[in-house]
Amino acid sequence: MDRWVLRDDQWERIVPLLPGKAGDPGRSGVNNRLFVEAVLWIVRAGAPWRDLPASFGCWNSVFQRFRRWAKAGVFDKVFTALSGDADFEYAIIDGTIVRVHQHGTGAKGGTQTQAIGRSRGGLTTKILAVVDAPGNFGRFILLPGQRHDSVGVEPVLEGIEFSALLADKAFDSNAIRALVAEREAVAVIPSKADRSAPIPHDTEMYKWRHLVENFFCKIKEFRRIATRYDRSATNFMAAVHIVATVAYWL
Repeated sequence: MDRWVLRDDQWERIVPLLPGKAGDPGRSGVNNRLFVEAVLWIVRAGAPWRDLPASFGCWNSVFQRFRRWAKAGVFDKVFTALSGDADFEYAIIDGTIVRVHQHGTGAKGGTQTQAIGRSRGGLTTKILAVVDAPGNFGRFILLPGQRHDSVGVEPVLEGIEFSALLADKAFDSNAIRALVAEREAVAVIPSKADRSAPIPHDTEMYKWRHLVENFFCKIKEFRRIATRYDRSATNFMAAVHIVATVAYWL
């Protein structure tokens, strides 16, 4: 199990941000560290919750606690607190498709309410993410797989100050360029082939766009990210947040 266990220095950075500490209102958390490590094991291994090793405790108790924390945004808050020193000299944005396993369907309200759509690959979810200049993960949103990346650009960039936006030609639209211009930033985006008057871009700066691709490769080392097994978008987002926290900010 050592592969999924947090080091002491990593745990010391997380522990003040978790609920259930001494002095917090309500019931004290029972072994928060073992619980967080159980979640990391599940996300990394891609195993069903029922297959959680007994050393982590009752699988259903761990799952129910994970669900409560996901609904309360605990993993989101931990990520936000630890990623506060992001360097957005420029922002790099892109999307990736995640296949939805058959066990990831069936949520109340239907797939349309859980950021699941149907594309050429079947049922899929899209992760639209932005990373900072050194390539550290900044934030993300989920979209149904068939939605175009461009619809998520404005919400995912909300509140981020940057001097340049790096993106591939899929983001070459007048609306996105106008959004970047309103921020008094530079759009480093190649023009689509059908643009009548191609717009030049900084080709040297554009070479750094691979950093967002590196981010997707890194989080997809965790099997419950590479394939979505979670019916709930809330649970899947929580999994992405804890993976990004461990992989980038610890």
